[in-house]
Amino acid sequence: MNDLRDRLRLRPEEPADHEAVDTVTDAAFGAVGGPSLERRLVGGLRADGDLVPELTVVAEVDGEVVGHVACSRGTLDGAPSIGLGPISVRPDLQRQGIGAALMSAVIVTADQRGEPVIVLLGDPEYYGFFGFVPASRLGIGSPGPWEDRFFQARPLQAWRPELAGPFRYAAAFDRLED
Repeated sequence: MNDLRDRLRLRPEEPADHEAVDTVTDAAFGAVGGPSLERRLVGGLRADGDLVPELTVVAEVDGEVVGHVACSRGTLDGAPSIGLGPISVRPDLQRQGIGAALMSAVIVTADQRGEPVIVLLGDPEYYGFFGFVPASRLGIGSPGPWEDRFFQARPLQAWRPELAGPFRYAAAFDRLED
């Protein structure tokens, strides 16, 4: 495992990575017979220009893309905010720290950029490790009908309670339901 971490490199996604990212995303989400919902989401976010370049990161091992995290611009009470997801790691390399490295890189970079909060929809046990809590605890309203514990937020140094309000993902998320 340490050898893998020594060979791991994180960097912002580039256009030349799109095909490899699509392949990793489909594999990570078990797509069969066509592109995964998550791949379609990333493609829609790219097409709309809603991905945040500094926060959309690939993980490489020996020069091969093996992981990816997408962050897009949403709104929180009408102000710009960050939505994280999807995050993908090639199945044969999952549970080896690649996803954790991607998450940590996004959190640190978003904090350095002065972002107040990151929101996501996901497993509370996994994301709780990174400081995510139910978004409702911060007064952030969910844009969907999910159980409260799955819509989560990670407050950063710039967070202030008066920033709370309803969260809205980028438009590509809404189009997935069409």
